[in-house]
This record gives sequence, C-alpha cells and structure tokens, in this order.
Amino acid sequence: MRTYIIAEAGVNHNGSLDIALKLVDKAKESGADAIKFQTFTAENLVKKDTPQADYQKANMNLEESQFEMLKKLELSKDDHFKLLSYCSQRKIDFLSSPFD
Repeated sequence: MRTYIIAEAGVNHNGSLDIALKLVDKAKESGADAIKFQTFTAENLVKKDTPQADYQKANMNLEESQFEMLKKLELSKDDHFKLLSYCSQRKIDFLSSPFD
C-alpha cells in the first residue's frame, strides 16, 4: 500500500492566486499527491471590529483587526476554480477545508 501525501498550503498564499499556483507547482515537484487550501469568507468568520488575538499581534506586528487580517488571506470562488483547473493540469489532487 502506498502512502497518500497531502501538501498543506492553507493560507500560505497570502491571498495571492499567483503564489497559490506556485505552491501547487512546489507540491507537485515535491511528490505530493494532493495540495490542500482553506476556503472561507472573512465576513462569515468574525465581526469587522474583532481584534487580533495576542499571539497574532505579537507575530504580525500590525495594527489591524482580525477581520482585516483574514480578508487579506481569502481566495475568491473564481480563484478556487482556477486552482482546481491548474491542479488537474498538473495532475495533483485539489483539496480545500471549508470552515466558515
């Protein structure tokens, strides 16, 4: 039996489709069978005035709300379809964790 390897991209694309596509390439080059992103809409996760958690403030060193931070990390529905198509071309499975 062969191990199925999933590369966890999460939100490491920083909201950029170009970076997300490069992550697909790197996952494929590394031998992963799939790459997993996250699907969410900031409006469905937090209120617009929700402050960042203390660890986020310490690590990000930015004066922005949790909402503003998450909004920057979103990929659009269209971006997800483009990723799905690109993964198909590259012969790597596309996965996403929905969580909003």
